[in-house]
Amino acid sequence: MSDALVVTDTVRIPPWALTVHAVRASGPGGQNVNKVATKVELRVDLAAVEGLSDAARARLLGLARHHLDADGRLVVTSQATRSQARNLEDARAKVAGLVRAALTPRRRRVKTAPPRSAGRRRLEGKKRRAAVKRGRVRRGEED
Repeated sequence: MSDALVVTDTVRIPPWALTVHAVRASGPGGQNVNKVATKVELRVDLAAVEGLSDAARARLLGLARHHLDADGRLVVTSQATRSQARNLEDARAKVAGLVRAALTPRRRRVKTAPPRSAGRRRLEGKKRRAAVKRGRVRRGEED
């Protein structure tokens, strides 16, 4: 079993919440790809992440919603290298990055009004377009 995944000083994932499964990688690699299981599937029990606030936990679930399995665990895969150990490091880094992203709250959007010049340009464009269409009307077909 692997050791705990430390994200920050206060946030960590205990080793029992991490499940590592090695499978054969897809793509090129010659005979090596048929013999060695280098692709790593890392499953993380998100409920076991220690040190997360309720808001950060909700953000984490939102960020990870497309990578959850049927049991609600986060599934991260890595097959970037031909080494199983480096793929495991990469998968752990991906999980840490995702948890770190959930720690920072999204900045609220500051609502601003469009500039007057933009409104003026829009209306001028509409008038130009109307004039073009008015010019297409044949005499006698007018409303």
